[in-house]
Amino acid sequence: MKATIRRVNGLSLVGKGDSNHWVPMDTVADFGGSNAATKPMELVLLGLGGCTAMDVLSIMAKKRAPIADFELEIDAEQAADYPKVFTTIKLNYIFYGDKQKIKSNDIERAIELSKTMYCPVSNMLKHSVTIEYHYEIREMKTN
Repeated sequence: MKATIRRVNGLSLVGKGDSNHWVPMDTVADFGGSNAATKPMELVLLGLGGCTAMDVLSIMAKKRAPIADFELEIDAEQAADYPKVFTTIKLNYIFYGDKQKIKSNDIERAIELSKTMYCPVSNMLKHSVTIEYHYEIREMKTN
């Protein structure tokens, strides 16, 4: 796998990997950026979230779980001192649908498989940061 990063202006950057899709990155103006895109540390969280969400959703689909909607909330704590690495990352998987039909043991198994076998991002990060896994099953919102 390869990636390329290009400078746009100041600390505003774009990057692309083997998929050939450009991703903008930036930082706050105080540090020389334009505050116009996602920060690199946020991209780390998005990479982790996207990786494990895809795993869990595909496993749940194979189990024919009736999931009407899905969200993954990520809350990360960073060290106070530089390099301000993540010290804890909390993942909260939220499944929407009929609480009687979505099985907790299926969710737990899907998360476990993602955590230990399938998601390379979580398997890489677990050596340097504590990752906590939680989930909820919520009834669909009615308007």
